[in-house]
Amino acid sequence: MAGAVSALFLLDIKGRVLVWRDFRGDVTAVQAERFFTKLLDKEGDAEAYSPVVYDDAGVTYMFIQHNNVFLLTASRQNCNAASILLFLHRVVDVFKHYFEELEEESLRDNFVVVYELLDEMMDFGYPQYTEAKILSEFIKTDAYKMEVSQRPPMAVTNAVSWRSEGIRYKKNEVFLDVVESVNILVNSNGQIVRSDVVGALKMRTYLSGMPECKLGLNDKVLLEAQGRATKGKAIDLDDIKFHQCVRLARFENDRTISFIPPDGSFDLMTYRLNTQGETSYLGGSPG
Repeated sequence: MAGAVSALFLLDIKGRVLVWRDFRGDVTAVQAERFFTKLLDKEGDAEAYSPVVYDDAGVTYMFIQHNNVFLLTASRQNCNAASILLFLHRVVDVFKHYFEELEEESLRDNFVVVYELLDEMMDFGYPQYTEAKILSEFIKTDAYKMEVSQRPPMAVTNAVSWRSEGIRYKKNEVFLDVVESVNILVNSNGQIVRSDVVGALKMRTYLSGMPECKLGLNDKVLLEAQGRATKGKAIDLDDIKFHQCVRLARFENDRTISFIPPDGSFDLMTYRLNTQGETSYLGGSPG
């Protein structure tokens, strides 16, 4: 017969014990602290993702995480790991049946019901009833159910779907990098048959609110439209692709790249231009 669970713990996201049920009297609440310390020590290692953790003191921990709650068992016997992990998932299903959702808040609001359910679902360390419908027939204590709102995030309903509202930084910063690669086709005589430059404008933005950014380029089309000389570093861009944040109508009108940037890193635009092995000298005036 498979070994029995010594205790079951429900921990918050910081490892603090919310609820624990001692079934065999051979472990204490200190085991939860030892488990969480081990979990933090292994953070970043492949072993950290293992649902089974062994302690040198002879205690084996098995756990799952649901939202901001850890469900943890501690045992000094050789338990069937698959059976215990399945039991923990069934515990989640039962709690969701009673509370609508399993979170730290729902546990704090329903301590009495939680202990009643744990007493019925596990006896002396062995899993028992785990069917929510059966349990609800004889555990009829009123449970406070969380109101699970289905309101979509602001970014979904906002016209600026790529940026959330309420972003704040103590220091506003923008970083712009031009990354280019040169593709050259050479014949057997060493002559360049074809060459082009493929480039991208990569940005990192850390700006508060909904900032309006403008970027001007030394674009040949714009300079000619303004009647200015195009000698020197003016470039003729081909195959331009913009991020969805760029106002295309504004660009078509006066060749100004106007946009409300996403938060963090993104590619503002990519482009290609025909050249004879030279870089594009892409430059501009940010605003």
